[in-house]
Amino acid sequence: MDHVPIPAMPRPRERFTVPVLAFGGILMAVMQTVVVPLLPDLPRLTGASPAAVSWMVTATLLAGAVLTPVLGRAGDMYGKRRVLLGALALMTAGSVLCALTSDIRVLIAARALQGAAAAVVPLSISILRDELPPHRTGSAVALMSSTVGIGAGLGLPLAALVVQYANWHVMFWATAALGALGLGAAWWAVRESPVRSPGRFDALGTTGLAAGLVCLLLGVSQGGQWGWGSATVLSLFAGAVVILALWALWQLRTAQPLVDLRLAAGRRVGLPHLAALFTGFAFYANSLVTAQLVQAPVATGYGLGLSIVATGVCMLPSGVIMLLFSPVSARISTRWGPRVTLAAGGVVLALGYGIRIVDSTDLWVILVGAAVVSTGTTLAYSALPTLILRAVPAAATASANGVNVLMRTIGQAVSSAAVAAVLVHHTTDVGGLPVPTLHGYQLAFAMAGSVALVATAIALAVPDDRAAGTAGTPVAARAATAKGA
Repeated sequence: MDHVPIPAMPRPRERFTVPVLAFGGILMAVMQTVVVPLLPDLPRLTGASPAAVSWMVTATLLAGAVLTPVLGRAGDMYGKRRVLLGALALMTAGSVLCALTSDIRVLIAARALQGAAAAVVPLSISILRDELPPHRTGSAVALMSSTVGIGAGLGLPLAALVVQYANWHVMFWATAALGALGLGAAWWAVRESPVRSPGRFDALGTTGLAAGLVCLLLGVSQGGQWGWGSATVLSLFAGAVVILALWALWQLRTAQPLVDLRLAAGRRVGLPHLAALFTGFAFYANSLVTAQLVQAPVATGYGLGLSIVATGVCMLPSGVIMLLFSPVSARISTRWGPRVTLAAGGVVLALGYGIRIVDSTDLWVILVGAAVVSTGTTLAYSALPTLILRAVPAAATASANGVNVLMRTIGQAVSSAAVAAVLVHHTTDVGGLPVPTLHGYQLAFAMAGSVALVATAIALAVPDDRAAGTAGTPVAARAATAKGA
């Protein structure tokens, strides 16, 4: 027996499973990016300080990082469709709350609710593995992985248009409507997978992971503002080390851990998780730096002085490229294996940043460089979940992919802090205000490109198991799953 037999899904809903899940992934990315154009004006709109307003981004990051592995494990245990619908419902409720209030405290809490949507992608990938035949899984997973970039590319220009031409609450009413549409479509089109991993939920492990991640990511995201050498930040990092070390010991000792660290420590799972960390870092630098660079004043000698709307339009091609290139990445993985796709993605990412280093003053070169980076991101992000699917049993796919997404999130958070640190230390005075220099941007590109090459080296160290299967887990893992079913 090569796989767990799944009864045929009733038509016509079967045809809508992939697009509906992809729509949910795009919504997740849109929810994360729509607030970005608002940040400069939110202190005036809410009467809050800039420091308080920044928590509208931090709260989503922290909640998403904590809930992604937790909801992934819950999906494996209690039903992936059930948990997916819950995540989409929390995301939609967060939008409704944001639309109804201007109180910064409620807004921050609502953005934390929206962080639950980060679990949509790993849950959806696990559902696709359970529901689709092997020959369709690769392309569907590649599309699902690309929704992160697609949603970011679409969300920024759409949000910028709303912010410029309508009341800012309209933006959240629009995302609430889209969230309700996604929730209803998922309820209709996605059936519950029969693949489960029954057991007792690790409440202590969940608490420990949440506390450790909050300390780590809070220190990383606020270090630039609070001071990297401040007692608060150093205490957060020390707390993260101690808490996560104790958490790891508990995970190794308990019979039913939240995260199977023994499985994650193997090369076939651990190396893709490590590659996800570096790939997330490399990918995120492109979005951070490009938006700042094209909006920089013309007086800097390199800036284009573009408006928020024009900046959003500049980011749009990257999302379109990720949508169009995802089937290509799936075919590469089918032909040569996902480790080759991941390695190629790292090389292409580095090439894109090389273009940006050579020329970041002409708009067309900036767009070409950003497009190349997006192409590399598509290759890498499509390969990562496929590597995980090949390495873990079917009953653990949601939690394993949740950890992989968590590693990408940590990489993005570190990238944000690292890029900010580089740009802060390379500024010039323009009109009485400190503005990053072109050399600072080039250093950020060089840093991101170097990290992408590290991801390439890690990818090449992943064991090659093409003989074991194509779009799912190896035959041995499937057989083991079937015996336990």
